Amino acid sequence: MVLGIKELHRLVKEKNLVSNLSARELENPEGAGFDLRIGELYEISGQGFLGVTERETPEMSLVAKYEEGKTTEVKLKPQTYYLFKTIEDVNMPESLLAVMTPRSTLFRSGVYVFGGQVPPGYQGGLSMGILNYRDSDFRLEMGARVVHIMFSEVKGEGNLYRGQWQGGRITTNEKETQV
Repeated sequence: MVLGIKELHRLVKEKNLVSNLSARELENPEGAGFDLRIGELYEISGQGFLGVTERETPEMSLVAKYEEGKTTEVKLKPQTYYLFKTIEDVNMPESLLAVMTPRSTLFRSGVYVFGGQVPPGYQGGLSMGILNYRDSDFRLEMGARVVHIMFSEVKGEGNLYRGQWQGGRITTNEKETQV
């Protein structure tokens, strides 16, 4: 069952389910979840590796970072994949799972966000991919709402997240053994 806004607002106040929400999401959100904003944008270069027991992500370089009260516009290059991190952080209890979907303005514009799920027990910032499928630049303002997050109950017994991405880190520093 997807949780509604009244229950989400209660969990934000009592359990800090999502921190750093915008005033809009605290006062008058749409749908059955919250819109999350782009806080950091990273360009990806080099090779990555995913093996059975080890992994290494490509190098990441910061393109832009959201600053309160400052307007910063970036241009997503054509046919280019980036990684971004949200302004908001989550504190997932063991009873909830979250799913993220792109806002429709992006896919209507030829830009797609690669979100996913946030498992029970995860705490920290959220990282996702964003790809400009277009043949021209796409202008994006830092702090814009880019993804919608919805929360569902986990029935029965589940396992808490124990992975190395806990806390919202962006990349590996070198090849590492997977947990």
